[in-house]
Amino acid sequence: MSELLKHFDGRAPKIAIILGSSLGSFADAVKGAIRIPYGDLKGFPVPKISGHAGELVVGKVGGKEIAVLAGRAHAYESGNPAVMRPVLDQIKAAGIERLILTNAAGSLKTSIGPGSIMLITDHINYSGMNPLIGGHGDENFVPMTDAYDPAMRKALLKAAKAEKIPLKQGVYVWFSGPSFETPAEIRMAQIIGGHAVGMSTAPETIMARRLGLKVAGLSVITNLGAGIKGASPSHEETKREGAKAAERMKTLLTRFFKDLK
Repeated sequence: MSELLKHFDGRAPKIAIILGSSLGSFADAVKGAIRIPYGDLKGFPVPKISGHAGELVVGKVGGKEIAVLAGRAHAYESGNPAVMRPVLDQIKAAGIERLILTNAAGSLKTSIGPGSIMLITDHINYSGMNPLIGGHGDENFVPMTDAYDPAMRKALLKAAKAEKIPLKQGVYVWFSGPSFETPAEIRMAQIIGGHAVGMSTAPETIMARRLGLKVAGLSVITNLGAGIKGASPSHEETKREGAKAAERMKTLLTRFFKDLK
């Protein structure tokens, strides 16, 4: 038995979700929850950024057993893009097969305004880092076609339609952070085909695909990128706008889990 399963009290979730900035309230929707602080779990990094609780919650949402990771550590906190690798290794060993990644992101399109939820269709790694660097073996040459699982994306779109929640779609561009992007960087990200920018998710997707997990990604749009009319990106805005969208995200994900086969 994996070390993580020993904390699950006999439960065996097959799907996990990592909550981004200010989305921690989703953990409150978990029924019959077991709550385990990251500090009690070997190898789990304790987040130092506000808006990330740092606990693992196991229970039911929409009638399905799930594992909720309330908070993540970021590459910009340590310079290590593989900082979440021990977490992903352990959830894989515990039997998790599918992973939903959520984040707060800045929009590159005025048509995807603050408060929107965007389904990630693909990503661009513009950080200059890769979490698999330094690894050995052919398994590190991970194919990234359909990195965001088409079947899971289709199911999320179906859930959004059923709940009448507008769900945008687009390409997520990973910048390392922690500083926000310059107006010139935002213009560049628009030119290369991005729809939103953020400081997480892509490295977790790369590592999850390396482990054979199926991945879906959702961004809560909390601001417009620098240089776009009306933009004022800040961490305070990220937390504020993320909290506003949290209820819609909760409704969307509950319906997704309820309908999950």
